[in-house]
Amino acid sequence: MRVPVLTYHSNNISGNDYASNDHVALAADLGTISRLGLRIVPLHQVVAALLGEAEPATVERAVALSFDDGSWFDWHDLDHPICGPQRGFAGILREHAAQAATAVHATSFVIVSPLARDELDRTCLIGRSWWGDDWWLPAQREGLLAVENHSWDHNHHTLTRTAQRDGRKGSFSAIDSHEDADAQIRQAADWLDARLAPHHASLFAYPYGQANDYLVREYFPHHTAQHRVRAAFGTEPAPVESISPRWNLPRYVCGQHWRSGVELERLLTQGAGRW
Repeated sequence: MRVPVLTYHSNNISGNDYASNDHVALAADLGTISRLGLRIVPLHQVVAALLGEAEPATVERAVALSFDDGSWFDWHDLDHPICGPQRGFAGILREHAAQAATAVHATSFVIVSPLARDELDRTCLIGRSWWGDDWWLPAQREGLLAVENHSWDHNHHTLTRTAQRDGRKGSFSAIDSHEDADAQIRQAADWLDARLAPHHASLFAYPYGQANDYLVREYFPHHTAQHRVRAAFGTEPAPVESISPRWNLPRYVCGQHWRSGVELERLLTQGAGRW
């Protein structure tokens, strides 16, 4: 079992070339994945193989895709005020599926708190209410994107306040108690489950890619009945293998671990190994 998980941020738009726009990068990378003869499999299928619930053959010669933060750019086509019209991630996936006659799927890890998203829309986007959750249920029903847990409020440094107990913002490593973990992880899972039924959130991605010993060794493994998370993902640059740590699984991040189509191809054929 050796599955690279490729991660994109739809808010990463500062131009219209590969290096400055994750939408441009995703469209190009789908072509690279197809040309290399690799399949795209759902992230939950990778987790099922990791946990021994599915045969490793189900993820052979495959990659998985994930998106972080969950703004409208994951789903909607939008007219960016500086960079012009942008095809949403969902539209890019649909077009690739139609052209390549192949199945595609991605997992959107979303920031769950409505109040946090409303404030982040003003502090990190452009204040046009482009961080709403109106698309989550249609996405889940279509089956193109799975909506999963990226925490209650990301403990984001631009927020006026977060769920962290004593105001230590800007790092998810500060989530180091049961109280804070429940506020960030279980509260988010409860909110998602109530609104996306019958879907149940079961995957988690660490904000900033930051885990800590408490979450990895205590909260996640010993409180599964409460938080219902089956696996958690960080951003260590490596493929998911049978020996990968369940509560801090690796992912490659576009713009951080590869910055061009050439670098991605090298990652998939050399850094991640040939299957």
